[in-house]
Amino acid sequence: MKKFTAVTIASVAAIALFLTGCSQVGSAATIGSTKITQATVQTSIDTVMAERATVDTTQMQLETGEELNRSQLRFHLFAGLLKAAATDLKITVSKAEIDTRREVIIQQVGGVDKLPTALVGAGIASIDFDVYLEAVLNSEKIQKTFVDAGTAEAEIPTKMQALVVATGQKNKVTVNPRYGVWNAKTAEVTAAPSDVVSPSATPSN
Repeated sequence: MKKFTAVTIASVAAIALFLTGCSQVGSAATIGSTKITQATVQTSIDTVMAERATVDTTQMQLETGEELNRSQLRFHLFAGLLKAAATDLKITVSKAEIDTRREVIIQQVGGVDKLPTALVGAGIASIDFDVYLEAVLNSEKIQKTFVDAGTAEAEIPTKMQALVVATGQKNKVTVNPRYGVWNAKTAEVTAAPSDVVSPSATPSN
């Protein structure tokens, strides 16, 4: 599970999109008409922090502070963008597929009692586990369309990045600058400059 999750989360962190300032009150980000609320992101952050207290984290390298805030927003953004890209490609993920993948992962980590530790290590709130599974399945199905079209395996990461970036631009994605800024050249969400975001504007954990 650790290897599987690390690879997928690394992909989530690497494949992002063009983000600009978001003006909607209460909005952490938007994907077209779909709003990711600050409450949604904060609930994920709070859940991650609470669940860390229930497992042994002494051997884990865990995100904290503003980086944790950005990573949780990035998670919701990327899941939404993958879903939008999948919709454009007429790809769907059923509840049955999510349920099946959940059981596979539970077996991989050694049972239900081991799942909390695996999720904490991956930085995934338990309330977001199904969202994560849907994102993984969407990603796999999109990648399969590339393979079926003759794309070489080595080219798939680049194709995935290009697709998600294009999806973000098509849907006019925006992000609240309190969470950071998007660097289109390096394809990463970075901390906002100190002259743009004051300490009082930083989301709390």
